[in-house]
Amino acid sequence: MPKRKLIEGRAALIVIDIQKSTFIDDSTDNRAIPNMADYKDRMPKARTAIDKAHETSIPVIFIQEIHRADLVDFGRELDGDEDIHCLDTDPGTPIAREEMGFRKGDYEVPKRRYSAFFGTDLEILLRGLKVDTLVLVGGLTDVCVHYTFVDAHQSDYFCRVIEDCVAGSSNEAHEASLRAMEHLQTGARRSLHDVLQAMDSSKAHAA
Repeated sequence: MPKRKLIEGRAALIVIDIQKSTFIDDSTDNRAIPNMADYKDRMPKARTAIDKAHETSIPVIFIQEIHRADLVDFGRELDGDEDIHCLDTDPGTPIAREEMGFRKGDYEVPKRRYSAFFGTDLEILLRGLKVDTLVLVGGLTDVCVHYTFVDAHQSDYFCRVIEDCVAGSSNEAHEASLRAMEHLQTGARRSLHDVLQAMDSSKAHAA
């Protein structure tokens, strides 16, 4: 198979579930969803990628997990290790706009399931933006990032995940999911440094 560029065609940065709870809950042991130990250190690093996307005119799409307070739309999501989370009445549920540098012109896509494609208008938005490559940051690596990656892969997008800017439910799950995504697309795992360089290069080519 041909060696692919980090960014093929037009890119979009997909910011998955970086919400207020990331910054207002100091506990990793008592969170509704298990997190790897340095989860809270990894999420703010995504701000660097967001700022570079803004600088280079790459669309930024913020994904928000949100559920109704009566729990009617959780489905099977509570059958595993996750407790009730991301209720529409919870102050931790809104997107972390200030912390992540949300700007006018950025996009928001709410979701009720793990994949940002399932039951949302993300596909319509990406087609309208004529996007070819999705660059993913956020959490959890082994849940919402992974399932979004797989659906994007099956929809024939080029998929890249910034491994510095994602975090999983555990170190083991995080690493296993990164390996699984790399298995689907060679070159999917990328460093923040390399992605920033590719973003600059895409701006130069577009000029």
